[in-house]
Amino acid sequence: MHDIPVTRAAARKSIPQDLKASFGDYFSDHMFRMEYTEGRGWHDPRIVPFGPLQLHPSSSVIQYAQSIFDGSKGYRREDGSIHLFRPQAHIARLNRSAGELCMPAVDPDLVLAAMRKLIGLDRDWVPAKRGNAIYVRQTMVGTEGYMVVRPSKTYTYLIFLCPVGSYYSEGAGPVRILVSETRVRAAKGAIGSAKAGANYAASLKVGREAAAAGFSQVLWLDSVQRRYLEEVGTMNIMVKIGGRILTPPLSDSILPGITRDSVLTLLHDWGMEVAEAPIDIEDVVVASRTGRLEEIWGVGTAAVISPVGELAWRGERIIVNGGQTGPVAAKLFEQLTGLHAGTVPDRHGWSVAVD
Repeated sequence: MHDIPVTRAAARKSIPQDLKASFGDYFSDHMFRMEYTEGRGWHDPRIVPFGPLQLHPSSSVIQYAQSIFDGSKGYRREDGSIHLFRPQAHIARLNRSAGELCMPAVDPDLVLAAMRKLIGLDRDWVPAKRGNAIYVRQTMVGTEGYMVVRPSKTYTYLIFLCPVGSYYSEGAGPVRILVSETRVRAAKGAIGSAKAGANYAASLKVGREAAAAGFSQVLWLDSVQRRYLEEVGTMNIMVKIGGRILTPPLSDSILPGITRDSVLTLLHDWGMEVAEAPIDIEDVVVASRTGRLEEIWGVGTAAVISPVGELAWRGERIIVNGGQTGPVAAKLFEQLTGLHAGTVPDRHGWSVAVD
């Protein structure tokens, strides 16, 4: 058992009742935090009222972008119980991200215990409506103040909670995606496989331009040849061409998505033909022109399954499945949301009860 003392908030905030497309607009009453000091390790784990941090102006998170995060979800079931979905995998990914940015790993058992205790304390914030969730954000930042370029010797680790609805305004409906040829999210040999704040900063400019043009997200191509699909800004990508499902193989420029792994496991369970293989954007265009392009969908914690109804590439509109959700994406969405809700069997032991 881990000793995690609690300091309760003096006053409770009002809990939103209608989340709709809200994602990250509200925060629960408490958060977990602990500190790391070189030579001492992680110390002082505790739950405190949610609130701002005090940082040195020259802290490594501000000056040198030593910042990582990870996000998982918890769901309230019909019987009122709350379950986290694959939290251990998200904690393991945070530790891999930490290694990429010379940051210290956390104790997975302590972090899981902290998640459960924090959600138990703020359980009234967990939405009951199917499709809504409590978003569990882990964050680690370098806090030492200095100017020499090197890893920090001190860090703060946080867990905080957000009740969320749909990530996209389209909800579970098909989204429009812009394929970027001029900019890349991450280069080969860099930190693209880490969930680092710097990777998301690199996506903001093109993401804003895409939104201004009416697109929900950007599909990034590889940094070397600018022809192979990598990932969407908030999701891994999957394509079904001629009865075969393809997804880009993991590399140092692609985030290893937990939902991606879950979906690949389900597809193999169902006996579907699936391959992790490079996908040339020109092959997607040709497949569309010849009627072999059946479906495209994104997979990620925030959106779960997000069908792609349209791709824009070099001025050409590629309409996917008539702009409608395809049967595989629909089946995956129903299976995953059923696992979240506890209405389908959890054969892989992915759900962890909070209580």
